[in-house]
Order: sequence, then C-alpha cells, then structure tokens
Amino acid sequence: MGVWDVITDLIEAATPWSTAEAEAPPAEEKETESKDEGKSEDAPAEEEEAEEEEEEEELEDPKEKFEEECRNSKQCAPAKHHFDECVERVTNASDDDEGEKEDCVEEFFHLAHCATQCAAPKLWMCKALSL
Repeated sequence: MGVWDVITDLIEAATPWSTAEAEAPPAEEKETESKDEGKSEDAPAEEEEAEEEEEEEELEDPKEKFEEECRNSKQCAPAKHHFDECVERVTNASDDDEGEKEDCVEEFFHLAHCATQCAAPKLWMCKALSL
C-alpha cells in the first residue's frame, strides 16, 4: 500500500458525500395502482383514517415552542426591539436607488442567538424529564 493509497482512503473516509447512491424505485407501483382502481367506495374512508393516524403520530418539536417563548420574553426584549425597529425602518424606507439598502440580517441573528441561548437549558430539562 503506497502513500497515495493511504491519502485516497483518508479523503474517501472524510467525504462520504462524494459518491451518490440512489435506490431503485419499487417495481410494484404499477400493480398497486391497478389494484387501487378496483377497490370499493369504503377504501377512501379507510385511507383517510390511516392519514389521520399518521398525522397524530408526528411529534412536535419543543425547540420551536421554547424559542418562540424566549423571543417574546423579557430576556430577549432588547434584541427583539432592535429587530422590530429595523424591520419598520426598512419597510418605511423609500425605494431610492441612492445610498445603501439596509437589511435586518444582523438584528435577526442577534434575536435568533438570544432565543437559542434562552431555550437551550429548557430543552435539556425537557430531555432529562423524558428519560
């Protein structure tokens, strides 16, 4: 095994996304379509019930809820105030081509950072309670 083989192996190990492998589509799709056409009228009701069950099984991510609460909390009030002021300034600004156009990216990231920092301990507590 040469030096180049070792280097190539390391590169391949470090970049697993370098090769794309796709799965073949199932061959039974056409058969199920023809079977679906012959079903009775009761079948759509069964399918709707199955879809409702799938929707109920989806878990809600507590991170989004905690971050929304934190964005509106006293802890993130200064960042939210700056972001809201910036949004108001940008929306009220005239469409003059003179000067630089302002965006609120920096303010948005400050608000997102504050919300994430505030929500992180709550997420850990939520995880510890679920164990």
